Amino acid sequence: MIQVAHLAKSYGLGRRALTDVSFEIARGEVAFISGPSGAGKSTLLKLLFRQEEPSEGQIWIDGRNVTRLKSRAVAQLRRQIGLVFQEFRLLPHLTALDNIALAAQVAGVSKRASRTRAYQLLRELGLKDRYDARPLTLSGGEQQRVAIARALINDPAVLLADEPTGNVDAEAAEEVMKLLLRMRERGATILIASHDRQMIERYGTRVLRLERGALIGDLARESGE
Repeated sequence: MIQVAHLAKSYGLGRRALTDVSFEIARGEVAFISGPSGAGKSTLLKLLFRQEEPSEGQIWIDGRNVTRLKSRAVAQLRRQIGLVFQEFRLLPHLTALDNIALAAQVAGVSKRASRTRAYQLLRELGLKDRYDARPLTLSGGEQQRVAIARALINDPAVLLADEPTGNVDAEAAEEVMKLLLRMRERGATILIASHDRQMIERYGTRVLRLERGALIGDLARESGE
């Protein structure tokens, strides 16, 4: 589903964020990207989402060469990818329902259908009573669940999560991880960037280890759940 070959990213003045990174993730697989801050985890996710372009190397998602897509095709690709940010990035003037529905409307879904689907997701994530709440009135864990629902509304084939438990407490972090891993039941391929060793030890069955922009380990093990 995801193939990365000899990927590198430089930001000028010789500063390299990634160096010769290669790996494959099968359809429906769940993998973690681990490593300290500055290891290149977020950069890798940005390249997969085509938010940035690599300096070297190739990326294929579902057989399509992401690095060669035209702007219009990039927009279509992003409809297949759900992205969960650490900072939530919810629009403060919109309700939880409308924050989620907007992602579907941008993809061309009607307002009515998108709101119906958004409410269904809120119910699944235990937030049906908070559908009309604005982000600043929600707890950190509730905001992250809304962000997850927004990432899922277009039924993405790939789900990318960048430090999804970084801004929530320990209890909410456990809940967020369980919600993300439940998405494999929908057939999604999931890639989670995290430096939380406890979470990775508990839930990681495939762990890609980055350090100073280089892939230094690729570990597969039985689930610890």
